[in-house]
Amino acid sequence: MMGFLFASFLGLLTIGVPVAIALGGSSLLYVWNDGTVPDLVVIHRMVSGVDSFPLLAIPFFIMAGSLMNSSGITHRIYDFALALVGWLKGGLGHVNVVGSVIFAGMSGTAVADAGGLGNIEIKAMRDHGYDVDFAVGITGASSTIGPIIPPSLPMVIYGVMANASIGQLFAAGFIPGLVMAATLMAMVTYYARTRGFQRDATFSWGVLGRTSKRAFLPLMTPVLLIGGMVTGAFTPTEAAIAATFYALILGLFVYRSLSLRGLVKVSMETAETTAIVLLIVAGASIFGWLITSTRVTDDIADMVLSVTERPWLILLLVNLFLLVVGCFMETIAAITILVPVLLPLMEKIGVDPVHFGLIMVLNLMIGLLTPPVGMVLYILARVANISFERTTRACAPFLIPLLITLGIITYVPAISLWLPTIFYRS
Repeated sequence: MMGFLFASFLGLLTIGVPVAIALGGSSLLYVWNDGTVPDLVVIHRMVSGVDSFPLLAIPFFIMAGSLMNSSGITHRIYDFALALVGWLKGGLGHVNVVGSVIFAGMSGTAVADAGGLGNIEIKAMRDHGYDVDFAVGITGASSTIGPIIPPSLPMVIYGVMANASIGQLFAAGFIPGLVMAATLMAMVTYYARTRGFQRDATFSWGVLGRTSKRAFLPLMTPVLLIGGMVTGAFTPTEAAIAATFYALILGLFVYRSLSLRGLVKVSMETAETTAIVLLIVAGASIFGWLITSTRVTDDIADMVLSVTERPWLILLLVNLFLLVVGCFMETIAAITILVPVLLPLMEKIGVDPVHFGLIMVLNLMIGLLTPPVGMVLYILARVANISFERTTRACAPFLIPLLITLGIITYVPAISLWLPTIFYRS
């Protein structure tokens, strides 16, 4: 019967049925064929799956990122990053990475980074004579930092599915995000030396002071969110509300760059995106319940452990599996489906659920840069006005530093668990 469940799910996906409907539909077919579970259980489980306080963070983080883009705040972040690191060789490449690190503390999504900052960064790099493939590649790779550094939408979904502390997940992502930035900046340095990239700005304390003053209020967003959660002033869900309220104040009253029409547009886009995400979560809730209630997850864990009991090898196999999944499945869907399957195995080999959350999310972020489903590739192809195939080739070399980071985070758990231990487990 489990084979029937997975076969029906994959069959529905193959004929083009949306992921949310495929999850719920295959679960309903399983219930009908099994005959031991009432049909109403499907509805009850789907409703209970989205009846979760932490999930309220989703629409607010989505809206906060959209407001930051629509309010012109991304330009202020870019100018500050240019003054900060633009004087290095290959300066705009470094600016690209640093800008993404800053914006990651506001949006929580790679798509918002690629579509917002990416538009500014690619145009600027073209105007300064950079090869468009290099500009697209570093923009795509740096956008994946967004869901690693808190706040993070995928972390919220993982926390709900794994029953893990979202506050600890947010804290765990900070240092790995900086490690990602360091490896990407090392890649930019390599390109700068081999291709003769020059500096794109002259360092000036005056310019740095002016741009930091202009960007001061947006830069306070991550301080507000992370500081509030660490001090216990508010929960991650309340932090999302605070971020949205803060972005509204900046756009409507401080900078006055957000019109009423723009606010309505952002609100409608937020409602649409949130509906899609919650439908996937609802469908995955019944799908995951069927998997766990039949104890298939225990069988999978026992099967893997019968092959090898070495944790490092199991982690390697799980990473390879997740990288393949990321090529073909959207991030939210992959998390909601695979957490009930893989988490019991991770717990049996002693991997902390918070640590595994970082591993899973980073794997799936790399999947955003791989065809055929890589969403960031489609966005960058549109922003740069080049073909999807060329975008894929441009991003391919930048998978190397991301995979190096994945290896470091996987096998050095202290990088992910140090901050959660200090703030939440001491």
